[in-house]
Amino acid sequence: MRMGSTGKMYRLICAFLIGLLAGPALGQESVYTDLDLDACTSINPSSEDEPGGFASLRCKGLGGLPVYFKEFDLRQSAYFGSVSPRIIDEAGETFSTFNHIGNKVEWRLGADGRPYAAILRWFIENSDPGTGMPDKAFWGQVLVVSKVAADQDGMGCVAGYVDALANPEPNLLARQVADDVARGFSCGVDRATYHGERGEKAGEPSYSFPTP
Repeated sequence: MRMGSTGKMYRLICAFLIGLLAGPALGQESVYTDLDLDACTSINPSSEDEPGGFASLRCKGLGGLPVYFKEFDLRQSAYFGSVSPRIIDEAGETFSTFNHIGNKVEWRLGADGRPYAAILRWFIENSDPGTGMPDKAFWGQVLVVSKVAADQDGMGCVAGYVDALANPEPNLLARQVADDVARGFSCGVDRATYHGERGEKAGEPSYSFPTP
């Protein structure tokens, strides 16, 4: 009995030590930054008078990394990191329904401390199907997981969607998508999909991205 108990304790200690070593090796953690559009800089002011309410902004993200915000016809999109000028100019991944973004960005960091994914909440401005009029009671919320562009290739894009109203732990699911999908996502080749449950209030993605 004593030998069996000792062996069991030994295995438990080994498992505990392996867990301690594995955690730092993965290095996956979240940090948060605020996104204040009023504090951003317009990068295409000559287009702001175009029909449809066009805007293109550069905002400050984690550690000085840029966040690029775009709006056209009351539909918004965002890109993170050192994205290429072509993506800034041509891409526009948003939703078909009028929408707007939240003001808190969750960044997922690797073992080297660099962000590889960003999570941002979109509000989908659905109308009351009975009246056809805008009604907050019918709004949806979607956590959009984006690949953060690295300096080497400049490729950043939307990598996945999580319906924040239809899933019991949407933030945990979005982090899982960031860790498992966004890192290896090929922008302009792969297409982002919904993960987990998708309810009726979730927005229909609208995809516009330049060919690599």
